[in-house]
Amino acid sequence: MTLYSFFLHLHSGLRYIVLLLVLLAILRAWLGWLGNVAYSDSHRKLNLFALISVHTQLLIGLVLYFVSPFVKFGSDTMKDATTRYWTVEHLTGMLIAIALITVGYARSKRGATSDAKHKSIAIFYTLALIVIAIIIIFSKRGLLGMS
Repeated sequence: MTLYSFFLHLHSGLRYIVLLLVLLAILRAWLGWLGNVAYSDSHRKLNLFALISVHTQLLIGLVLYFVSPFVKFGSDTMKDATTRYWTVEHLTGMLIAIALITVGYARSKRGATSDAKHKSIAIFYTLALIVIAIIIIFSKRGLLGMS
């Protein structure tokens, strides 16, 4: 097993944990916001674990980015759909999603009320999940036609 293969498997496997934590955080935030539930330490911890998981995924992804055979810089980068996706689109979309999660978590920490804390997580984490879903649709499981 090569180092690239190890990080690729790690990155691919961790995505399920990331998606699960983000989905749980979103669900609890929406239920908390709409149900006027007090923001508790368990809410904060789940939101933090979701934040940590996406940042860990980013670090592993950055290692892959710099050693991937699919990431190429040159005059043909934007002409080839697969190269463009892995070199530009995947990284850009995921950075946007991670930024949204980070902003949502930071805003929830500064929220004065439980309602404000839940609302920040619900909105920003949901927007991030939408971005992630769009990027996944355009990946090898989607429109690129790769198997």
